[in-house]
Amino acid sequence: MVSRAVIKLINDAAKVQRMQIALLADEERGDVERFQQYGYTSAPHPEAEAIALSVGGSRSHMVVIAVEDRRYRLTGLEAGEVALYTDEGDKVVLKRGREIHVTAGTRVVIDAPDTRMTGNLHVQGNTTCDGDVSDAAGSMQEMRDTYNGHRHPETGSTTAVPNQRME
Repeated sequence: MVSRAVIKLINDAAKVQRMQIALLADEERGDVERFQQYGYTSAPHPEAEAIALSVGGSRSHMVVIAVEDRRYRLTGLEAGEVALYTDEGDKVVLKRGREIHVTAGTRVVIDAPDTRMTGNLHVQGNTTCDGDVSDAAGSMQEMRDTYNGHRHPETGSTTAVPNQRME
């Protein structure tokens, strides 16, 4: 009823992932459903290992309930730590001490209409902003406009606007 299997092919296009798996000597099953945990999905590589169940004891109706790939599994976690990882080395590790470590080889993208952070933000490296920068007193553009248009009263006259503009 319970078998070890090796994944041969995967079809991730349908609502339920389908696999072709190799079981005992020369036994293969195609169109096997893979059940995954709600909120988490993955597309394992061929040759990953799996646990397959024979529903109702029937070898003609099998489902995969777990997949492991020892070639890429993240190791060295402390008891209680949790991680998401890829074969390319990208990972999110929920570490002891209530820290979350994110490692990405190229980029981390956050796609949200509003992103908020509490606490301090420390950045090593350059910071680029394609929009407006603001704080409680106003925007960076408002500060530039104020600086570029400001004048000072002098004895009997008013100074001209600054000759070096803030861009």
